Amino acid sequence: MRIIATITFLGVLCTTTYSFGNTARSACVTNHFSFKGSFQQDTTKAGRDTTKVADTTTVGIKPMMKTIAKKLESKGSNLDPKKLSIFPAISLQQFLKGEAAGLYVTEPSGEPGTVQNMFIHGTSQPLLSQREVFQTQPLVVLDGVPLIGEHPFAFDIQQFKFDRIGPATNPLANINMANIKSVQVLNGLNATGIYGPKAANGVILLTTNAPGSKRRITFDSYVGVATPNAVTTINGKFENDFRRQFYNKYTANGVYGDNDVYPLYLSDSLNNDYYGPSNWNDQYYGSSLQYGVNASISGGSETANFRFSVGSLRSAGIADETKADRYDTRFIINMKPVKWLTFSAMVNANRVQRTRNRNVRDRLAQVNYLPDLSSPIAPNKIKYGRYLGEFDKGFDKNKSNIIEGYIKVGIDLGKFKFVSTAGLDYYEGYRDIFFPRTLLQTTNYASNYFGYNQRATVDNIATYDYDLNEDHKFTFSLGNTIQYDTYRYSYAYAYKGSNDFIKLNLLRSDPNSPGNYLEPYVFRRELVYKFLDRTRNNQLSFYGKADYSFKDKYNFSALLRADASSNQQPTSRWFYSPVLSAGWDMKKEFFANSETFSELNLRGSVGRMGRYENFDNYAQGPQYTAFIGFTGNLIAPGYNGIATLTRPYNTGSVGYGLEWAYTDQANLGLDASFLNDRVHASIDGYYKHDKNMLLGIPSAAEYGYTSVIKNGMAIRNTGLDLTLSGDIFTKSNTVSWTSAINLNFNQNKLTALPGGLNQIIVGDRLLKVGEAVDGYWVFTNEGIYNTDAEVPSNGAGGKMAYNGLTLKAGDPKWKDINGDNAITDADRSLKGHALPTFSGGFNNDFGYKNWTLSLNFYYNLGRDLINQEMANRFDFVNREGLNDINSVREITFWEKRGDYSKYPIYNPWSSVSPYQVNQDMFLENASFVKLRTVSLGYDLTDMFKKKTPNVARFYVYGSVHNVFTLTNYTGQDPELASFTGYDTGYGLQIPRTYTIGVKLDF
Repeated sequence: MRIIATITFLGVLCTTTYSFGNTARSACVTNHFSFKGSFQQDTTKAGRDTTKVADTTTVGIKPMMKTIAKKLESKGSNLDPKKLSIFPAISLQQFLKGEAAGLYVTEPSGEPGTVQNMFIHGTSQPLLSQREVFQTQPLVVLDGVPLIGEHPFAFDIQQFKFDRIGPATNPLANINMANIKSVQVLNGLNATGIYGPKAANGVILLTTNAPGSKRRITFDSYVGVATPNAVTTINGKFENDFRRQFYNKYTANGVYGDNDVYPLYLSDSLNNDYYGPSNWNDQYYGSSLQYGVNASISGGSETANFRFSVGSLRSAGIADETKADRYDTRFIINMKPVKWLTFSAMVNANRVQRTRNRNVRDRLAQVNYLPDLSSPIAPNKIKYGRYLGEFDKGFDKNKSNIIEGYIKVGIDLGKFKFVSTAGLDYYEGYRDIFFPRTLLQTTNYASNYFGYNQRATVDNIATYDYDLNEDHKFTFSLGNTIQYDTYRYSYAYAYKGSNDFIKLNLLRSDPNSPGNYLEPYVFRRELVYKFLDRTRNNQLSFYGKADYSFKDKYNFSALLRADASSNQQPTSRWFYSPVLSAGWDMKKEFFANSETFSELNLRGSVGRMGRYENFDNYAQGPQYTAFIGFTGNLIAPGYNGIATLTRPYNTGSVGYGLEWAYTDQANLGLDASFLNDRVHASIDGYYKHDKNMLLGIPSAAEYGYTSVIKNGMAIRNTGLDLTLSGDIFTKSNTVSWTSAINLNFNQNKLTALPGGLNQIIVGDRLLKVGEAVDGYWVFTNEGIYNTDAEVPSNGAGGKMAYNGLTLKAGDPKWKDINGDNAITDADRSLKGHALPTFSGGFNNDFGYKNWTLSLNFYYNLGRDLINQEMANRFDFVNREGLNDINSVREITFWEKRGDYSKYPIYNPWSSVSPYQVNQDMFLENASFVKLRTVSLGYDLTDMFKKKTPNVARFYVYGSVHNVFTLTNYTGQDPELASFTGYDTGYGLQIPRTYTIGVKLDF
């Protein structure tokens, strides 16, 4: 499909050619024509000439929507960046955790620089893999530039999918809160509809500090120390005593069956490596230095000004010597050569370097090679230190470059205004690895990765303001968007290099053999694997919007969009989306002359928005793929040196007729301020129904495919957002106290499956219509069969069986839910929730003269986790006997976690696998309340102003983060779980951090 768009405004002609499909080459153009509002912001003192340069950093779709549209949005979504910047975070998700009603953040590991995920108003898809997680993330917009994430398509070539290949650094590690002026969390189509299908999961809107005509210099810095939590170490004696209770109960001579071999590392109690001091934690855990420093300078004239900032940050972990360093710089310039014309440009550049963990599992998942796993790393400090020393013979270098920028031109002709923006977000990553043969049983390994994610944008906005009279005011908007994203990676790895001294995969460059210039000679050619992939997508949109206000009391807004995507099939490229919003200023209606309410505004919206599809293979209809594997590695097949193609049987059959998924949303909210503006409240009830989504359903076996991709899945989220804040004591009383709480209540339910199915099993998950999509499909434990006689009859003269295996003494007593006298998957039920039912934060700020004390609480309630770490611990028989990635035991295997006394002593040798993880015995209530931050500060501004009048602010503070956690969860930390809700125990601790800092402005 080829589209040529010609757009003319005020004599400016813009012609752009865009092609949809795999060969498209284009830029992302967003054209918004809105006939109201101003893009000017007063950066000088009041009363000065209005011909000053405009603050175009805030110019975009949202800022152009003035009073009418803003009255239709929740007041509880605005956050204070100055307070957020106290937290020593390296990612946006860490800053926002618990700070906004309806926003839920996961942090599966305390390792610096790793990826966290965000969800606004629950999940719109069952979180089956990284694909669904990627498609449920909110859109992050920085100064009008929509940021791109890291596409998960590289997981397709990975045998183990714990971490994405490459540096796997958080793409949102580029947000320096010292440069941020405002943070808004937008939910509901009345606020997000203007951003289109990519905003169907909500929007995080970031606006940076703008230049000014007055010279201003800022400096802020902090230094601190991250400390580990106390741990209890164990050694071989503890593990031996733990296992012997099973041998004593179920064996007569200490051996269960002919094939049972007691682990060698536990057999010799005189082996000091395992039975000696368990002091490995001295090598693994340790306090680490944290710091951050930022400086900026801004100034200029009223017709040209700038702002330049630099920053450096170290976020260090407290385990395995992990850390992440960020170096960032930002430059913005505004110019106004004539009264009606403004020019602005910005560049935000970041370098992030990670020192990753040295976990065995992560290393082996990267290598795709499993050595002998029968003996874990010894808990002895000397032995563990020698193991770590082997890493020094190799390297694991991870670095990422993140760049955002834009160029803006603004025209102000009074009631008519126009802004054109060209923007770019670019994220690239490098990872170079060499593991010596001493880590892999005589097999060394090298790999190289380069990949990038790129989004180019051009944004055109025009506004026109039409006031019929003082009672009737209108805003009319028109716009179009064309957006282009590119994701690409190149990756190669190799085994068995000639030696450990040459760590690169060198290529031949013999001039006498020009045909062999790509021939590797350090690593064997047949053991070198190469991958290259790229995916693109284009989006074209047109929309119109009209706002109307009557007497500034009744506000109405209507939006109509038409969106097309190259990731949709040609027969359904376009999707049409209407959104209607209304607001009622009840303060002016009923309390105009009353001091009871400072604000009382009722608002609501209803609408539909298309859901953007991020995977281009669904747009192509029936297809082939070049991925196949027969050596444990995914490779491109060939015959006699000629590439061949095979059908993608494992990914499902893609047919014709696939349509857009979409979301139907409605919300009703009330904003109120009263008691002389001392109390503020915002409450929103919402309904979000995501429909017609794609899902693979089982197919006939003779076709070869495991599933067929079809439309028809639907998930409904309903809930309530509440934000309440109040000035309990004001500064006039010397003592001040401000308290604020935000809360979200959310419930999700699967309402439909493709083809009218009532339920479907996907992997180890059950999706059932009428049930939550984040529930766990588990057996119900009712105890243990102590004797064979206790096992019930199967009604046919035999004993009850589990999947055909007769239950015996020592087996679990699983509940027979369907009453058929047999235990099968039909007796598993959906229980618990991987996502919280209630979540939010509770902040308190106290003041006494120049002192301030802040306490920040963060909570998740109604959330459950599967304690897989304890399931693995008790299932030692199967883990010991299998040589797969799930049998990996880290050095933290020698750390006592969990409550051993709560689990029955089943027969671990039973063929029914009594300690399999999918049972409610391992399902725990993981609700928690955390005191996340305590901060004490003192304002020295008045003191320094006496000597230096130019000082506008001088503030010093000390803070403690991750102070304590209140929870009944018996695992390491109720936050350290993946998006699936399984706590594997591999997540690194979230540290307690002590910092002191200063903020200076003059």
